[in-house]
Amino acid sequence: MTHHMLRHWDTAGLLVPDHVDEFTGYRSYDPSQLARLHRIVALRQLGFGLDDIAAALADGVDTGRLAVLLRERRDEVAREHALATAQLADVGRRLRLIEEEKTMSTIEMITKDLPAVRLAARSTTVAEQPQVGAVVGPLFDAVAKTLTDALGPGLLEVPVAQYDMGEDGVSVVCGFEYDGAPLPGVEIVELPAEPLAACAVHLGPMDGIARSWMALMTEATERGLTLSGPGRELYVRAEREDQADWVTELQQPVTRA
Repeated sequence: MTHHMLRHWDTAGLLVPDHVDEFTGYRSYDPSQLARLHRIVALRQLGFGLDDIAAALADGVDTGRLAVLLRERRDEVAREHALATAQLADVGRRLRLIEEEKTMSTIEMITKDLPAVRLAARSTTVAEQPQVGAVVGPLFDAVAKTLTDALGPGLLEVPVAQYDMGEDGVSVVCGFEYDGAPLPGVEIVELPAEPLAACAVHLGPMDGIARSWMALMTEATERGLTLSGPGRELYVRAEREDQADWVTELQQPVTRA
């Protein structure tokens, strides 16, 4: 054990020295404390935090409580193992791309959770994917006009679009984050929170966003992720009419295999 660790455990009350020299500050421990030390080290090596260790030492080793802690730790280690396994596979895949194909991924994908979003929106359904581009702009313009007429200029929140493929075509929802009362001419749409989503950033005009979506879908599939819900576009910056400096985050809910 390091001096630092022993001092830390002393401060936490886990392993208090039998004697501390008043002149040198040296800590001395009684041989009978070795069993307590072993228990602390064993629990630490299992990954338990100091609070759980302190509780176990204070209350004695209750088999029921210890079983609960061990199950929780087992589940935590299993999650860490799954994450490490996925990271290892991704590192290996990227390394093969560089070493064998002399190329790199065309898009950087990350995974994260998505918060629930409440939109003031309009929606429609188009028969085929290529028709989506023609309806998105007018939907946003109609919602923006309604909100601006009701709230005044300059109060629009972040624009968000959602796309859902179905048997009847592509359902399109376009709107702005909104926490106010319902308004005539727009509908309130609640996008649910998503525990896991594959996300990437598209820079520039919308006429190239299909390629970014395809790259994101390919990357997600290669990482063993399964698409699990409607995709979203979060328009981080969407002001200039030529779209040259637009920044759009693509958000695709997924599940791990």
